[in-house]
Amino acid sequence: MSVILTPPGPELRLLVSLASWTWPGTGPDGREVAHILITHTPHLTGLVTTEAVEARMRRLSDSLGGLAGPRETVPELDRCLQTVGGQVLVHFRGASRSLRLPTRRSWTELVARNGEAILLLGLEQLPRSAGADQLDAYLDAALAADRLLFGRARTR
Repeated sequence: MSVILTPPGPELRLLVSLASWTWPGTGPDGREVAHILITHTPHLTGLVTTEAVEARMRRLSDSLGGLAGPRETVPELDRCLQTVGGQVLVHFRGASRSLRLPTRRSWTELVARNGEAILLLGLEQLPRSAGADQLDAYLDAALAADRLLFGRARTR
């Protein structure tokens, strides 16, 4: 008999293959809301298939408590955001490290004030070098194809 041990959270290899973007936006109720997009980067994955990327991102979703599709109720995630000085980190349950988000002071203050951010997890790859136009096109295409998962990430 053999036993395969599976780590409880995402592997470090997955965490270093992630890219993230942050921006302020407006929620359905008109309030200012912080947004986070996390995707898998293509350049570090080598010959990883689309299916493998999706499986990795869904495992990441599971480690956050489970995110929802665009037509579902957006779940409140476990406390996974942490503000340290001017930095905001996303902590994945079972992972040895957190993901440091790219931030501006006004965005960090928005997260601190609201105590949460809308987290979008992209199931398609997007390079870290993507600019605003590429990011908008990615979000439009991923939303239309049901390739985004959503959650409300909290600091408290």
